[in-house]
Amino acid sequence: ALLTEVQAAEVLNLSIRTLQAWRTKRSGPAFVRAGRAIRYRRRDLYAWMDANTVYSTLPDIALHRRES
Repeated sequence: ALLTEVQAAEVLNLSIRTLQAWRTKRSGPAFVRAGRAIRYRRRDLYAWMDANTVYSTLPDIALHRRES
């Protein structure tokens, strides 16, 4: 089932305005345009979260220094 913009924002714990801004910048999760309506697939939201998961904010150089 397709999610509304409000539902997608709830899933991502973001504001609707953030989703709107991302669409104008062509970033953020994939969406479906059905006429003037914007919808999101739940699997696209999860895929976007997976692709944007960060495991460390340390640069690679700092990680290598620690291991040495």
